[in-house]
Amino acid sequence: MKDYFSTISDKYARFRPDYPQTIFDFLYPLLKEKQKAWDCGTGNGQVARELAQTFSQVEATDISQSQLRHAHPADNISYSLQPAESTNFDDNSFDLITVAQAVHWFDFEKFNEEVRRVAKPNSIIALIGYELNNITPEVDAVVRALYTDIIGEYWSFERKYIEDRYQTIPFPFRELETPEITNIKLWSYDSLIGYLHTWSAVKSFMDTKGHNPIDDIEADLKQAWGAAEFRKVNFPIIFRAGRIK
Repeated sequence: MKDYFSTISDKYARFRPDYPQTIFDFLYPLLKEKQKAWDCGTGNGQVARELAQTFSQVEATDISQSQLRHAHPADNISYSLQPAESTNFDDNSFDLITVAQAVHWFDFEKFNEEVRRVAKPNSIIALIGYELNNITPEVDAVVRALYTDIIGEYWSFERKYIEDRYQTIPFPFRELETPEITNIKLWSYDSLIGYLHTWSAVKSFMDTKGHNPIDDIEADLKQAWGAAEFRKVNFPIIFRAGRIK
């Protein structure tokens, strides 16, 4: 699994969007028990924090110690530095396994084997992500110019799995029909700039070119944003769910 985010974990914690309650309102009624959940690739613990409100115990894992240092603490969340494909968890441990905006970095075959090992019978797995956001046509045009024209070649090939809405990722579980969900946020201009700085391709561009590609579009982006203090930001949610055993 690749780690692009340890060096920007503080920005990741501040500027990455959390996930809408609709996801969890769909998942929870599917579960016979809510004793133990595993949030894999937890990052700064956005999903783990939500799960902790319902489950007795949440195990949250990541390969980035820096990300885990910025994670939300709770008495019933145990954070640990572990790869998705090989954990120290017991067999048949979890009622729910979640992966939010991370599964595209995994070794799919090994991860799916680990899921089958640690999941309880009749448990649920949920793969969650989000696509490129939509704000206004003017703002979107500038953001997409950054995404495609300026840093396009610096995206890792795994980004295509998000563009394919995770449909090309192997999913050897009994898939359930999930609702269409849009995550709606109210952001300032500074929030948008902060979010763009968390893109892995921005970091790769900076490492290679030695300057920040966001500087190349910021004047156009500010003009497109206009005088509004806040704007509505729409993130189309990627959501696959299935029964594991």
